[in-house]
Amino acid sequence: MKEVNPQETSRAYAYEMWMNAPMPMVTFFKTLDVSNLVKISRKRKLKFNMLMCYCIGKAASKIKEFYMLPVGNKLMEYNNIAVNTIVANNAGEVSSCDIPFCDDLQQFSNDYLCLTKKVALSCIDHDLSLQSMVIGTSALAQYDIDGAVGMYSGIFNNPFMIWGKYKRAWFRTTLTVSFQFHHTQMDGAHAARFLDYIQKEIYKI
Repeated sequence: MKEVNPQETSRAYAYEMWMNAPMPMVTFFKTLDVSNLVKISRKRKLKFNMLMCYCIGKAASKIKEFYMLPVGNKLMEYNNIAVNTIVANNAGEVSSCDIPFCDDLQQFSNDYLCLTKKVALSCIDHDLSLQSMVIGTSALAQYDIDGAVGMYSGIFNNPFMIWGKYKRAWFRTTLTVSFQFHHTQMDGAHAARFLDYIQKEIYKI
């Protein structure tokens, strides 16, 4: 990653407006049709959560704003994207695992399985925040929730997604997700486009 001059980027106005705002985070909610992911997960014996993380990374890689992030009082530019997942570890607690995004689904799946297993066994976080712009995720897959709003710590400005249990109705399976982002990094239109891209990736994966 490298520091960039905000005034020389498309985020100049947003940097001035939102960088020092007391609450610069915005949260969107969207209900996704994940029927195709459920089908592929069962047919190919792939983890549903891995497929979600892949679609998130794939969608984010198409939007240039995801390659910039406010860190401290600086605007940083990255060459890579990673998707974070929370892992239940051997100590009965949770650890954090960053998965580097790869356009190849099989490679991403291999990395996901290898890294999450390593983190679960070692109880040591796998952190790529100095190399990649990391999208955080938290899957509360056992719980039926309608949505969740992440907290703003003032330290981590990374975009973050949360979801619970998917729901079946008639011939569709749906999943409500929340997406929190720092307004310096992107505007509402970018966030809405990102969520639309996730849905498109789910349909065509």
